[in-house]
Amino acid sequence: MNWFTQLFTQPSVAQAAIMYSLVIASGIVLGKVKIFGISFGITWVLFAGLIFSYFGITIEKETEHFVKEFGLILFVYAIGLQVGPGFFSSLKKNALGNNILAASVVLLGVIITIIFYYTSGNHISVMTGVMSGAVTNTPSLAAAQAAVKDLNVAGVETTTITLAYAVAYPFAVLGIILSLVLLKKIFRVNLEDEKEFHRKLNFFQSNRPLSMPITLENKQLIGQPIRKIFAMLNEPIIISRILHQGAIITPTPDFVLAEKDVLHFVAPKKTMDQIKILVGKESSMNLKDEPSSNLISREIIVTRKEVTHRRLGSIPELHHEALTLTRIKRAGIEMVAHGNIFLQLGDTITVVGKEESVKGFTEVVGNSLKRLDAPDLGPIFFGIVLGVILGSIPFYIPSVPVPVKIGLAGGPLIIALLLSRYGNHLYLNNFTTNSANHIVRELGIALFLASVGLSSGHNLSSAFHDGSGYRWILMGIAITTVPLLIVGIVARKFFRKTYFEICGLLAGSCTDPPALAFSLKMAGNDIPSATYATVYPLTMILRILAAQLLILCFT
Repeated sequence: MNWFTQLFTQPSVAQAAIMYSLVIASGIVLGKVKIFGISFGITWVLFAGLIFSYFGITIEKETEHFVKEFGLILFVYAIGLQVGPGFFSSLKKNALGNNILAASVVLLGVIITIIFYYTSGNHISVMTGVMSGAVTNTPSLAAAQAAVKDLNVAGVETTTITLAYAVAYPFAVLGIILSLVLLKKIFRVNLEDEKEFHRKLNFFQSNRPLSMPITLENKQLIGQPIRKIFAMLNEPIIISRILHQGAIITPTPDFVLAEKDVLHFVAPKKTMDQIKILVGKESSMNLKDEPSSNLISREIIVTRKEVTHRRLGSIPELHHEALTLTRIKRAGIEMVAHGNIFLQLGDTITVVGKEESVKGFTEVVGNSLKRLDAPDLGPIFFGIVLGVILGSIPFYIPSVPVPVKIGLAGGPLIIALLLSRYGNHLYLNNFTTNSANHIVRELGIALFLASVGLSSGHNLSSAFHDGSGYRWILMGIAITTVPLLIVGIVARKFFRKTYFEICGLLAGSCTDPPALAFSLKMAGNDIPSATYATVYPLTMILRILAAQLLILCFT
């Protein structure tokens, strides 16, 4: 039985696999337990790792470091692919306000750290370690260690900085989540009401297409071809059906309009108002359900690579007189199907036409879900390569003696965001099903949290012999919670942010994946991910700069 004991105690690949599996499994089981009605979900994996480590379980350092970083890369890359389209849409709306709020969290944390530096008697490098742990930001810890090493600071060991970071980190994870829970109580948020509010908000604020039957009343359009309407509006609109002389047909741009025709428009909300002014009033007729119509409407999924990477208007096989493409749904975003759109795998196209034409269109596009069950892993890992390269590029800033890097979390996130939006133009298919994306995301965050726990637990006891650990914890909790609560209240009262937006914003301002995972579980939608991704890049850079500047200015 000696081999069995060694399998669990002696560092090896087999021992690492067993311990990671036990930590993650036990953490997930504990995550299902609610305390005062609150479940911390996958965050329990971190505490399970701390417990295992505290009782002497160790993993090979190289293995532990690789698993932690690779798990984080998988998590942020999956997040980037998922929220990319919505992220770029949010940049147009409120990116400036979100980033101002996130920068305020960073600034308040730095101010509190400086106050503790003067009142506690700790060296600034130790306080920087506490601050890095309090905001769960490993790159800022690495930046502080590099600054201490480059400046040859006397009497300071990088292991002390790491210990301060390790002690503050687990309580920071809990503190961030508790801050979100406390804000929920302060705002008296009802999650179901919040979800319903977001559904209504998305309807009125988004540019998603609406469909509406409109009676032709403008006499100047009688006898004119439909393309005249297109030219006058100069916006992407679709006329999917027309009731013309008692028959419902799918029109071509050259179709000549007649008095009292009923046109079924598909267009963004703001354009629909212009259409009613130009064409006429909304009709009470429902052309979709008219029994005399021989037209059908179907949602077809793009599963053939041959029709991707090409403009929709340049694919002759997709265009028939008896067929109209009305909408395209991509990554949860719905848009009008105009000719300049480049199709991507997984796009859902709504078509209207005769059954024979719809059947022919389906054969060209694919509509075979089995083809999408197995994601194309090549472009995904190629994107990770690009992300790691980007995260490793040193940026030199005047008066800062060490280069700044956005790290192995920031680089892959930025690349994933870009490829989710523009990868199609580079012939890179980054499509993953929701279930596949969820598995990659959960696996990545579980590996990351288990690694952090296994690397930190054995340090806890040594930090508490002289009482320093307790003081670091209390200071770390203040650095974590005070800025979050202040900025959270300001975001709600003055910036009119919703609770789900605030959750993503605060998790991003702390660059904290566990808090994001908790927010996603609580929200049941991707709204926290969008604001998290909006503020993450700037916050990461500010965190790294703040750690270096603290060492430079107070050493």
